[in-house]
Amino acid sequence: MKVLNLAKQALLAASLCSAALQPANAQTTTPAPAPASGGPVDAASMQDLVLANRVLTDLNVIDGFGHVSMRHPANPNRYLMGRSVAPALVVADDILEYDLDSNPVDARGRASFLERFIHGEIYRARPDVMAIVHTHSPGVIPFSVSSVPLRPVFHLGAFLSPGVPVFEIRDSAGQSNMLVSNPALGKALATTLGESNVALMRGHGSVVVAATLPMAVFRAHYSNVNAQLQTQAMSLGGPVTYMEPEESKKTLGVIDQIHGRAWDLWKRAALEKMPGK
Repeated sequence: MKVLNLAKQALLAASLCSAALQPANAQTTTPAPAPASGGPVDAASMQDLVLANRVLTDLNVIDGFGHVSMRHPANPNRYLMGRSVAPALVVADDILEYDLDSNPVDARGRASFLERFIHGEIYRARPDVMAIVHTHSPGVIPFSVSSVPLRPVFHLGAFLSPGVPVFEIRDSAGQSNMLVSNPALGKALATTLGESNVALMRGHGSVVVAATLPMAVFRAHYSNVNAQLQTQAMSLGGPVTYMEPEESKKTLGVIDQIHGRAWDLWKRAALEKMPGK
């Protein structure tokens, strides 16, 4: 019994000695807690986000690549976006919630888009933005690699005024894979976007923002249409007559009132194509 007690005392002394030798500022490493959920999302908002993916695919704005998100309806510090899957295949169960650092609240073992940082950093920088579309639209890409600026040539492209900046990723990442795949690059893109509605990404595509999801879809589509029309007009030779800033400003008020007509049409067409409809 005496030997046993001595052994216990030796173990206690060793434990106390080990604790005393630890640095005063030593911290225990624990996993970072998952971000808290922004709360439930109403069914209508969830359905609109699903349909936005399909509408943009139907309009040839995005294909197997590109993505659309919306700010969480109940929490401005969260956003919603599909998992890494072709947009045309997105269903409600694919929608994941992210914090503004672009960490998924509950990934459920599912992969996220590499360029989700586009969304988180723009939502952080622009409290007015409620929806974002990232495209690889073929119409706009030539304007991202040439010296010709993308400008409004018809009334439905009025939101392109007063200008469309071009994000040059080499300024922030040097020679890279061209993907906005970390917060620093997302922040750099958000800085280039500034207060504009659209920014081009050199040799890559575009990012489009709006105060509503239907308007973001509208702008993503008509930025591509405007780019195609501008290219056609320029190919005719001679000067091109662009919309004046004052014309664009007045036209934007009309677009705010009527863009829902296009959204309702596009949404209905997408709904009819969904399985079980």
